[in-house]
Amino acid sequence: MNLTATEFPGLFIMNPTVYKDDRGYFFESYRVEHFINAGLNLDFKQDNQSKSTKGVLRGLHYQLNHGQGKLVSCVKGEIMDVALDIRVGSPTFGKAFSKILNDLDHQAVYIPPGFAHGFCVLSDEAIFEYKCTEKYFPEDEYGISWSDSSLKDVWPIKEPVLSNRDISFPILSDQEESLLPVFEAV
Repeated sequence: MNLTATEFPGLFIMNPTVYKDDRGYFFESYRVEHFINAGLNLDFKQDNQSKSTKGVLRGLHYQLNHGQGKLVSCVKGEIMDVALDIRVGSPTFGKAFSKILNDLDHQAVYIPPGFAHGFCVLSDEAIFEYKCTEKYFPEDEYGISWSDSSLKDVWPIKEPVLSNRDISFPILSDQEESLLPVFEAV
């Protein structure tokens, strides 16, 4: 397993070593030592999984007072994963990180607290899985619109299938600053 830092402070790409043979494949999807060696001493508290069909876009979600770090992967199909840095004071504030995740190369992304996160489904169906460093607090969930101008060239679809809640999220520049996380340099 190899963890690679990105230009976004705290955000890493995980490339597992995949062992394939005539029976299928095997890889470690998480091993604490690899993350500690990369400077990530994480305590995961909740695992989640969702199934969606082509064109579905979920997000961009975040928790403010109970920030969630997320280790995200696509266990079936293919998705475009997007993390928008909304940490006030971050050197990458307002910039988006995007990566195609699929069930072929089994890459994963660790997204630290302070990012608004979402994904859209590119294949006919996808199963998305993520480990969270904090449990879900529905009263603490906020979001940023998928159509924010910083994301205009990120999404590979133009008319996604959205939930009513996700449609109602403001763009980043319209979100009250008191409802945005603050960057903490490590």
